[in-house]
Amino acid sequence: MRTTLARHGTVAAVLCLALSAPAQARADDGPSLLGSVENAGAERVAAEAAARAGAGEGLSFGPCPAAEGLPLPVRCATLRVPLDYARPDGPWIPLTVSRVPATGRDGAARQGALVHNPGGPGASGTYFPLLATRPAWRRIAAAYDLVGYAPRGVGPSAPLTCEDPGERRRPPTQVPAEPSPAYKQERRAAARAYALGCARRAGTALAHYTTLDNARDLHVLRAALGERRLTFLGASYGTYLGAVYATLFPDRVRRMVLDSAVDPDPRRVWYRNNLDQAPAFERRWADFRAWAARHHATYGLGTTAEAVRQSYERVRGAVARTPAGGVVGTGELHAAYLQAAYYDDVWPRRAAALAAFLRGDPGPLVAQAAPDPDTAREAANATAVYTAVLCNDAPWPADWETWDRDNTELARRAPFETWANAFLNLPCASWPVPVRQRPTPVGAREGDVAPLAGTLVVAAERDGATPYAGALELQRRLGPRAALVTERGAGAHGVVGGRNGCVDGHVERYLLTGATPGWRVACAPHPEPAPVSLDDRAASAPRALAPHVV
Repeated sequence: MRTTLARHGTVAAVLCLALSAPAQARADDGPSLLGSVENAGAERVAAEAAARAGAGEGLSFGPCPAAEGLPLPVRCATLRVPLDYARPDGPWIPLTVSRVPATGRDGAARQGALVHNPGGPGASGTYFPLLATRPAWRRIAAAYDLVGYAPRGVGPSAPLTCEDPGERRRPPTQVPAEPSPAYKQERRAAARAYALGCARRAGTALAHYTTLDNARDLHVLRAALGERRLTFLGASYGTYLGAVYATLFPDRVRRMVLDSAVDPDPRRVWYRNNLDQAPAFERRWADFRAWAARHHATYGLGTTAEAVRQSYERVRGAVARTPAGGVVGTGELHAAYLQAAYYDDVWPRRAAALAAFLRGDPGPLVAQAAPDPDTAREAANATAVYTAVLCNDAPWPADWETWDRDNTELARRAPFETWANAFLNLPCASWPVPVRQRPTPVGAREGDVAPLAGTLVVAAERDGATPYAGALELQRRLGPRAALVTERGAGAHGVVGGRNGCVDGHVERYLLTGATPGWRVACAPHPEPAPVSLDDRAASAPRALAPHVV
């Protein structure tokens, strides 16, 4: 699935998980792979990378691959890491790294590299250095090299795929509002085929797409950049990656900003986490409809949230009968409007598209919801990495009865995203990797010589993709030096970097000085978007990249 967008300078990551229930194989807070042979391998590889960097033989940055579309001054390098850290002398894979050096603007002293992971898992962060010229990032970019990278399996970094192009579902897709037994059977078969496709194409490498391996790669990247300790910005899934890194390598953390936090409780990773996501998305879907109702004079969709829902259902019924533009069915419609549960800056365009369709003009809806053939390969790659990491990371229920029972019950109170999320993650029920990881118990460990470094967790109170309870749990696990900044009453996913000046001020001060604002502080919400008239061409602006319906 497409998992990240840089929106107005905001690092906005999308975590599209799935559904859940209490029947997951339990992963208690016991020992995991923290002292494993894999970690010993990572320490060895990192030490070798640090030695090369110290000798001036570290990463060699040059022009970025054309496929990355990254203009100067962004430059790229290739970092080689072991596929299997238990065999550091075995096969290696390349990771693409991008960088813009610190600008030194206004005499700022260089503080090192700020490494970004945008989430997913499955998103590439190579675009991150482009934010150096955005107003919200200029002071940070003056002091830090901005460093992005494509994690293992993503884009140019040994790309993972689970299906041939001819096997991908082609638009339009028609998804029933309430799946019938026959439709469920169809999706179960598709999920099994997808999981087997991952195994056929990746072979034994499939087991090595995990959060633990991503954290080890980050350890090697830090060393290859010549950094003794890591300064890190993680969004969405990137918050979990950062927290796992801090747990594995606590003495190698300098500063960490964790934006839109995943709940790291091992009992919730990943199946149970998704149970929480469905009602949170339902709430954000209601927020969008309430906003559209307040602007009925502009859109004419209804004066209440329920009336706006009925307008949406009329559009849904129409594209179920006749796909808009021949390519937008109910699946594409849902994927486009799920974006409204992630980002409120798409609300004006989405409302305008509904209004235009109901007045006889399907053009704006097609422009926003039709899949983009130019990004189909990238989207398929992101979905493959997302699936592999989540399925490998933790136990998932193998019996369909558990999935069916849990999602049927959940859909009664949160119908908007429940089944789409369930079917997205269903390959994990028949995942062909025999041994799953146990989720890492994030936080300080017995025997650590010092508490975890001070970290800054940032969260929006009404976030649908990463519900707010996850931020509270992450702060608790990271210990007394972790601070939490909450954007009250807001729900846009990905808070840092241009949307809220109060939040950005806390983040900037922390990155530049190391000072946190206090245990818990709150910021007022960023302003809601202004309505856009149907006469405004924004209704047909370029589409936002939507999560896939797998």
